[in-house]
Amino acid sequence: MSGTQPEDGSPLCRNCTTGSELNETREALLTPSSDYEDEEFLRYLWKEYLHPKEYEWALIAGYIVVFIVALVGNILVCIAVWKNHHMRTVTNYFIVNLSLADILVTITCLPATLVVDITETWFFGQPLCKVIPYLQTVSVSVSVLTLSCIALDRWYAICHPLMFKSTAKRARNSVVIIWIVSCIIMIPQAIVMECSSVFPGLANKTTLFTVCDERWGDEVYPKMYHTCFFLVTYLAPLCLMVLAYLQIFRKLWCRQIPGTSSVVQKKWNPLQSSGQPRGLGQSTKSKISIVAAEIKQIRSRRKTARMLMVVLLFFALCYLPISILNVLKRVFGMFNHADDRETVYAWFTFSHWLVYANSAANPIIYNFLSGKFREEFKAAFSCCIFGIRSHHDERLTRGHASTESRKSLTTQISNFDNISKLSEHIVLANINTLPANGTAPI
Repeated sequence: MSGTQPEDGSPLCRNCTTGSELNETREALLTPSSDYEDEEFLRYLWKEYLHPKEYEWALIAGYIVVFIVALVGNILVCIAVWKNHHMRTVTNYFIVNLSLADILVTITCLPATLVVDITETWFFGQPLCKVIPYLQTVSVSVSVLTLSCIALDRWYAICHPLMFKSTAKRARNSVVIIWIVSCIIMIPQAIVMECSSVFPGLANKTTLFTVCDERWGDEVYPKMYHTCFFLVTYLAPLCLMVLAYLQIFRKLWCRQIPGTSSVVQKKWNPLQSSGQPRGLGQSTKSKISIVAAEIKQIRSRRKTARMLMVVLLFFALCYLPISILNVLKRVFGMFNHADDRETVYAWFTFSHWLVYANSAANPIIYNFLSGKFREEFKAAFSCCIFGIRSHHDERLTRGHASTESRKSLTTQISNFDNISKLSEHIVLANINTLPANGTAPI
């Protein structure tokens, strides 16, 4: 994420409302009064320009909440998939990769961004001036490419299941490729980042008002770079993902495909009117099992698709402000001489917070929209907070027994004649919850 520094490479003087006032402030800083000793002068700078204002303490609290939720939540996502083999699906491999990118940016970039936004100073030296923005942009690229792979995988699986077979091995290979490509294409970001002092007269006295910003040889290069950055890491993949999920939505909720309610009902009606004695026909029992499996599959796919659509929506909303601000700033040269610098400062600061809030939002989305992740999160908190290991083991045992029970449903139907009546009741109950157009909520 570029744009962590103010627009013209200088601190956004929050006490200055016009460009002329900013220039007067600069002159005053460069030629301090003789009545000030160096230490007194630096204390004056801290009090007037660097010490957090009241509303900035709220920003600090917001960053702390985001840091804790993002770090703990994404670590729990990784642990949940690692500990449970049944959760190692193609989609979950990509979700883990998304969590790893969020963990990276939360640990390495969030603290530095908070310090810069509050103090308007880069305290971390030249090496980290190149490393931290580079890791930020790599994380953005990894997140976008991962979300794109998830959308592509779901699009193939639901809309064109015979064209491409997705496997866990291919998902792992895709994750490696995503990181390699992201690290390569974001190298220019590390090359152009440089440290400089806004007020050279203070350089020997303090590191205050040191900025880490892009330094380009020609003004056309940043315009080209940030235009491509916006198109490649936001607009183009977002448009493609929206189109993919629109087709997925039409397939799962609108059209008659195997598993939707209208098709299931067509398959079920002949079973009801076949006139076969209940509990006898093996063909009828087999068809009952198939219909029940299709109902389960369509509901599972709907839940997964709904969760992924929400993840994409939050990503688009959280990255929209900083993407627009960076284009306006780097491509169109806006904000360089803004009169209301306080408002500009607030917009950039809030947009930075939104980027990190997206990292915290993803685990929350998984918790509310995925029953499997929710159960694992509950089990993890039970073990960590209350130390109830047996409670976790009991949940795992029940989950394993439930899985085995579902796997043996067909065997039970074959072995017990009276199970046909029960299966018929279950299937009818499921069908009755789905209207003919397949638009019932999950």
